[in-house]
Amino acid sequence: MAYDYEYFKKEILALTSIDLNAYKEKQMKRRIDTLISKNKIDGYNNYVSALKTDRALFDEFINYITINVSEFYRNPEQWQFMDSTIIPEVISKFGKNVKIWSAACSTGDEPYSLVMAFSKHLPLANIKIVATDIDKTVIGKAKVGLYNDKSIENVPAELKKNYFTQVGPSFKISDEIKSRVEFKEHNLLKDKYMTDCPIIVCRNVLIYFTEEAKDEIFRKFYDALPSGGILFIGSTEQIMNYKEIGFDRKSSFFYVKP
Repeated sequence: MAYDYEYFKKEILALTSIDLNAYKEKQMKRRIDTLISKNKIDGYNNYVSALKTDRALFDEFINYITINVSEFYRNPEQWQFMDSTIIPEVISKFGKNVKIWSAACSTGDEPYSLVMAFSKHLPLANIKIVATDIDKTVIGKAKVGLYNDKSIENVPAELKKNYFTQVGPSFKISDEIKSRVEFKEHNLLKDKYMTDCPIIVCRNVLIYFTEEAKDEIFRKFYDALPSGGILFIGSTEQIMNYKEIGFDRKSSFFYVKP
């Protein structure tokens, strides 16, 4: 049976470009076994054959493994400000090779959005995103790069056309975008912070932390940024004591280290 599943993973990679090795095997195998049983199919080999010929079955499979809902370009007006103001200033100050930290990156929508946003200003080869999260499962999904239509509805049309391919009812981010992102596990409260990124992005995560923990994290972000560096936070968050920490506020969601 284990051999059959190895065969299944290789066939799915060839059929969909989705690498099931990026998912936790026990969890994913259980989900697939449930689908096979539900459809009264005998084994992985027969399921692969059915997926190749039955469109409804194929679409069901793709939907089923797209576990999490995420969102690219969340709060589009903030990304417009990033495009028109923040990115040109960062390039002007720090040069045309940019490294960005996407902290608590979840399922990858944010770091991939960052690559696409910077791609309007720089060659992809000049862009590096280090994306971190405490959760291995969401990092696994982020590496796969498969999203539903709701997730990508805010992506500008040209970027959507250039960098997404439809797979069944879902959309897969291109390998050229994926190649610019390095994913790592990281605990914001315990692990060492990177100090060589002129932009740190951490959005819509700290609302789940205590005030004391938030203050600690914002201060660590401040210490990690170079002079002139930018912290981009989410629309659900505010840094009430940003002056005390040392930040200047550039807009409601962008804070600068003088």
